[in-house]
Amino acid sequence: MKVGMFQTPFVRPERSPRQVFQWALRQAVHADKIGFSEYWVGEHGTLNWEGIPSPELVIAAAALQTEQIKFGPLAHLLPYHHPATLAVQTAWLSQILEGRYMLGVATGAYPTDAALRGITDMKQNHEMMLEAIDIMQKVWKAEPFQFEGKFWNAGYPENDGKKPLRDIRPWGDDIQMAMTGLSAPSPSIGFAGKNGFIPASVYAGNDFLKSHFETYREEMSKAGRESDRSAHRVVRDVVVAETDAEARRLAIDSGLGLAWAEYLKPTYERFGVLKGLLHDPSVDPADVDAEYLAEHVWIVGSVETVRQKLSHWMDELGGPFGTLLIYSHDYIDDPEPWEHSMDLLVNEVAPHIGTGAA
Repeated sequence: MKVGMFQTPFVRPERSPRQVFQWALRQAVHADKIGFSEYWVGEHGTLNWEGIPSPELVIAAAALQTEQIKFGPLAHLLPYHHPATLAVQTAWLSQILEGRYMLGVATGAYPTDAALRGITDMKQNHEMMLEAIDIMQKVWKAEPFQFEGKFWNAGYPENDGKKPLRDIRPWGDDIQMAMTGLSAPSPSIGFAGKNGFIPASVYAGNDFLKSHFETYREEMSKAGRESDRSAHRVVRDVVVAETDAEARRLAIDSGLGLAWAEYLKPTYERFGVLKGLLHDPSVDPADVDAEYLAEHVWIVGSVETVRQKLSHWMDELGGPFGTLLIYSHDYIDDPEPWEHSMDLLVNEVAPHIGTGAA
């Protein structure tokens, strides 16, 4: 199994933008150094626990301080960008990273992010995303076109031999794209399968994941593409330490525990996915605290314990998937134990967890 990070980030609202930026950059450099395969950065304009409005700034800062790890926004919220501008910016980043760039895209799920752009009715966001993708892919070809759409106009001018245009094509002439799924069944995961994009699922229970696996497989098959779970990314909280007790302390009495208490649990309740995390339907959601999460939702423990929990989880899912993405939480004041957890996960746990085409 490969391991990556999703730098949403879940950082306490009182942190300054500089602190958030420095933490994201430190995490990127450390992840590259210890062998993480991917580093994704969230984009939100208004959310107080997810304080990165410009993931491309973090990626650009990390580009020249890293060597192997791949980067991508997860995701650029396409209704909130002019697609031709975003196409040129992302293509340039892909050239800077020389192939270590991927592009996550999404419709945007939070009304406050939409309101910031003057959008009060989000029903058209999905249609806006589709039009944006079409425009971006046209721009990346760097061939003359003129497009007048429902939401945007765009084009690519004729190349004047006396004043030639700069080559704005991405590295390798294309960018690998990804889409996240937050519902089951998920139209976004279906669209990813139809178009051969990377599917990324936020963990909300095994049934939720199985639905995503099946949706992706079906749409890939309809499109005549071969599908297996090695393409699938799944986001879940994992904490590893030398002992089970130490790992529980690092999970519960920390930025992870605080983020779930103050932000993530209320968010999961608002989106109607908290019940999917319960190991028993009779559990009262009000009783879901850090102790419960450490036992039933997060994967927490020593190296051997986490190996066993991950293997058991793969068995429950009917087989492995490709890349585990862990969230980054607020360990700014004492980063070493968290960075040691990252190291243990990628170098002591992941090599023992297989991937396959289940």
